[in-house]
Amino acid sequence: MAGAAHAEIRIGASVSATGPAAFLGDPEFKTLEMLVAELNEKGGINGEQIKLIMYDDGGDANKARTFATRLIEDDEVVAIIGGTTTGTSMSILSVAEDAEIPFIALAGAIEIIQPVRPYTFKTPHTDRMACQKIYEDMVKRGFTKIGMISGTDGFGASMEAQCKNVAPDYKIDIVIDETYDPKDADMTAQLTKIRNAPGVQAVLNPGFGQGPSIVTRNYHQLGIELPMYQSHGVASSGFIKLAGEQAAEGLRLPGTALLIADQLDASDPQQPLVTAYKAKFEERYKMPVDTFGGYAHDALLIVTDAITRAGSAEPKEIRDAIEKTSGLAGATGIYTFSPEDHLGLDLTAFRMLQIKDGGWTVAE
Repeated sequence: MAGAAHAEIRIGASVSATGPAAFLGDPEFKTLEMLVAELNEKGGINGEQIKLIMYDDGGDANKARTFATRLIEDDEVVAIIGGTTTGTSMSILSVAEDAEIPFIALAGAIEIIQPVRPYTFKTPHTDRMACQKIYEDMVKRGFTKIGMISGTDGFGASMEAQCKNVAPDYKIDIVIDETYDPKDADMTAQLTKIRNAPGVQAVLNPGFGQGPSIVTRNYHQLGIELPMYQSHGVASSGFIKLAGEQAAEGLRLPGTALLIADQLDASDPQQPLVTAYKAKFEERYKMPVDTFGGYAHDALLIVTDAITRAGSAEPKEIRDAIEKTSGLAGATGIYTFSPEDHLGLDLTAFRMLQIKDGGWTVAE
């Protein structure tokens, strides 16, 4: 349809390149821009050039909905990538599902792909999986009683609920559970309560944005020596910078192969791809690659791989081909989708990482 009419394949995107989620959306924007230019230089897909139509929703769910409508009705795109945050993803998916246009979300919450919707997929691991990966590591280290401090934003609240939900599976007892508003500038009061709660062996902070960096700084200022875990929502060098190297030292979180690209074994199936993407991104933009750009990388990879295999840029055929994706190595993990699974990743896609000397290492 759009392919024939325009002699090009039109792919749409709505990301939060500015606003409160810009630290996520900016690398996504840059990644999509870079990869589409590179694909077109190599001849496009099946001999057709890709036209990327990208909007900046600033993290505003209403704007994201408006842009999704514009992408479908005016720009005639065959697929949409975006939804930097859970809120913007939920807005876009409602429009994409009505129009039967494949949508690949870049946000973490499990609600995006559960229940499974016919046209919605996503690239980041779910918050539920992050809780499971963290609990696996805690159990290995002998921690069973924990304190939790969560952001009240969409991501923080969703992950807090998922961590509570799966805690019994790992025999984890959440002794104390505190929250903070993403706009709060100090979490000392909540952290003092956690420090004083009897029996706490480790602390978990589900959250993203600036909140977790403030939590990390306050934690260090209070001299709390309990092991601390953060979510995959802060898996970037920007987080270490905001929190401060000293405060972030030793902290653990579930992250992706991309953050430890230079430490991967040559036999790792993700190694060639993440090494190449990291080198190209860092050379072009003079900034470190991060997890969030990786989510956009994989979303475009999934769409272009599906179009190539389908030999068609018809939305329904793209959707059907995405569902048949098997063993596709991306920056975030190796994707195998099915009609029942629109995430396509399992826990092996997560690496347990630790911050050491201002950088990322594999946690021992």
